[in-house]
Amino acid sequence: MKRRNTPNAHPRPGAADAALQLSLPLFDTVPTPTPSAPKRSADGSRSVWLCEQPVQYELRRSRRRTIGFVIDNRGLRVTAPRWVTLAEIERALQEKARWIVRKLVEWRAHEARRERMTVRWEHGAPLRFLGQTLTLEVRDGARDVVRDESRLIVGLPPNACAEQLKDRVQAWLQERAREVFAERLPIFAQRLGRAPTRWALSSARTRWGSCTPDGAIRLNWRLVHFPLDIVDYVIAHELAHLRELNHGPRFWSTVGDLFPDFERARTWLRDFPEDMPVG
Repeated sequence: MKRRNTPNAHPRPGAADAALQLSLPLFDTVPTPTPSAPKRSADGSRSVWLCEQPVQYELRRSRRRTIGFVIDNRGLRVTAPRWVTLAEIERALQEKARWIVRKLVEWRAHEARRERMTVRWEHGAPLRFLGQTLTLEVRDGARDVVRDESRLIVGLPPNACAEQLKDRVQAWLQERAREVFAERLPIFAQRLGRAPTRWALSSARTRWGSCTPDGAIRLNWRLVHFPLDIVDYVIAHELAHLRELNHGPRFWSTVGDLFPDFERARTWLRDFPEDMPVG
């Protein structure tokens, strides 16, 4: 799911200022600001100075009555009535300048994080495991999959395809997830004084964990990409549902008893983009 942003968003105090202090590599690099009407590039996009940053955008004409803005992974798109002049569009852009720049920075950070987390199934590619970075090493003659400090050695012939490497590594990750969960679950179950009726791995794309009314827990194996404290938070979260099958105040109080640093971990996961292709 792609996240779309509109000017109706209400930024937190100071968020825009912090964003503007970041470098903006997705914008054009122009040596000196020369504020003027939006200029058209060779590819049909336009450029305008906003908050002392050159910003490219795509202009679309439509039958709508007002000027609208959309910011997503493709950048900034402006939709305006056919009768609105470029000068009026520029004024509207300047009025929303801080919001536009802040949202563009957020999307750039999103794409950078996506790039870091997406696994390339090839020799020499990085792989995140419990918050650390391993390097995939395809080795002919090696047996199975073996971790050697910062390397993950995968026994495959040189002509093996990416899908074979993916299947082999994901099977290894799932086994490690099973081991990690089996080790961490009893720790938090003892703190709670209650254990799940059963637990299993999950391959869900949109949920990190779940708990059923009969006390069965499922944990997403892709959690092994993340630092151990994030894994612990999800386990504590799901175990807390054994006592409170809701997200009310007593539930969060229980989570806090099990994992005091839950608010930081919860924020970390909430900021993790829903469309992030991990694993």
